Amino acid sequence: MVDVTYHCPYCGAVTGVEREGYLDDDCVTREPLDGWEYGSTTDDVADREAADGIEFVCLGDAGEGTAVGPGGANDPDPEKDGCGRTFYLSFRKSEGGERVEHRTPDIDPPRFDFRP
Repeated sequence: MVDVTYHCPYCGAVTGVEREGYLDDDCVTREPLDGWEYGSTTDDVADREAADGIEFVCLGDAGEGTAVGPGGANDPDPEKDGCGRTFYLSFRKSEGGERVEHRTPDIDPPRFDFRP
């Protein structure tokens, strides 16, 4: 088992979860993908890994100091308190040896404008 970290797409706060040594991550989104079923970070690791992804709650509250900074959610900050919102890690899925494509929610399309 290893600890793997993800950052909240709303506020950039960093959170982690214990996972198996392999990663088959597809995307992190604000909304769940259509047709994907999500485990909770509090589920047993085997149950969580058997799901199509993990539902995270950004630990903290939406109080003062949780607003998105100049770089927004593209600037992960392990020192930042969370915003209390839910976000989703989706694993890659295959059927019959072919990757299952997903419909990305219209309100949260993937972004590829990563900053160094």
